Amino acid sequence: MFVELIAAFVAGIAAAGVVMLVNRLLGGRLPRWFAPVAAGAAMIVTTIANEYGWFSRTKEALPEGIVIAQTIENRAFYRPWTYIQPFVERFVAVDVGTIKTHPDRPGERLGETYFFGRWSPVNKLTVLADCAGNRRAALADAIAFVEGGAVSGADWIHVPADDPIVSTICGAE
Repeated sequence: MFVELIAAFVAGIAAAGVVMLVNRLLGGRLPRWFAPVAAGAAMIVTTIANEYGWFSRTKEALPEGIVIAQTIENRAFYRPWTYIQPFVERFVAVDVGTIKTHPDRPGERLGETYFFGRWSPVNKLTVLADCAGNRRAALADAIAFVEGGAVSGADWIHVPADDPIVSTICGAE
């Protein structure tokens, strides 16, 4: 966030400098208000570019085996450009390379999910997906595995058949 703030300031200073240079080459024919307006416009454009570029930069930096399961877009009244094209503010990724199954319970899969958010730390959560039952459970402290690979103490959540997290975990081979 701090780097993006510095980038916006640098863009504003650069735009004002270019306008002042052009004004000098034109013999002072540009209005005096043009440099601060250009600086402000450059700062806004830089901020918008950073908002829309965050997801693609983060996605490209993901290691191999991490698959994006779900994206959450954002619209806000104080960002009127987001009504034209919303930007991805958060997303959920699944590490398909570490998905585990138990031989006695082939319909259930254990996967690591990562929750990414703009200006937020990455959160990791182990999720148990019941592929046949369209449900999932976050594995926390009260969870215990019993004989035969069954899970005791899981708080199962029933999800639609097209749930992106369960679909990604169950569809990984």
